[in-house]
Amino acid sequence: MIELYTAATPNGKKASIMLEETGLNYNVHKINLTEREQKEGWFLKINPNGRIPAIIDRDNDDFEVFESGAILLYLAEKTGKLIPSDDKGRSLVMQWLMFQMAGVGPMQGQANVFLRYAPEKIKFGIDRYQNETKRLYSVLDGRLGEFEYLAGDYSIADIATWPWINAHEWAGISLENYQNLTRWFELVGNRPAVIKGINVPPSEDSNESDEEKAAKITKILS
Repeated sequence: MIELYTAATPNGKKASIMLEETGLNYNVHKINLTEREQKEGWFLKINPNGRIPAIIDRDNDDFEVFESGAILLYLAEKTGKLIPSDDKGRSLVMQWLMFQMAGVGPMQGQANVFLRYAPEKIKFGIDRYQNETKRLYSVLDGRLGEFEYLAGDYSIADIATWPWINAHEWAGISLENYQNLTRWFELVGNRPAVIKGINVPPSEDSNESDEEKAAKITKILS
């Protein structure tokens, strides 16, 4: 049994999608980010960095794993799914996984901050991170013009990247100019495990305005 500590964020959705794809049994523990539950002592024992997601593998001596990319890799190796066994195939998956972890997530995350949460709208910051996110989207679009999925076959690289592309509108970015990325986005988004995983945990703020959502996340960031 996997204990999943998560919230409704792109990084959190990576873990729940992966658990659905692998078919592992798991319990969901929703972390209240607004109340800064992720900074409480009990959670810091699981993840010293105070971020979601994190997991505890009850079937492996209560082994704890934090960082979303590390969770994907751990679960892939545990189940033998969604990562190739050959050196070249594995390396391709790891390259595109790292591309998301080091590029798409941080840059789009900063685009979110400057566009939605900053108390003062700083044009330089908004333009800087939106443009870099668009550049990274172009890299993805070029790759997906040659291959059906990022590493050839569907893998943890796709699972890591899809939740961030799913949040493109929140960063003020359109997919209109990224034909191949759009094709991939729809293909992955129609997978049953993805459809189920993106709703774990269920969102409770669907009726909130963008301003209310931004105010709530600003409190988390403060």
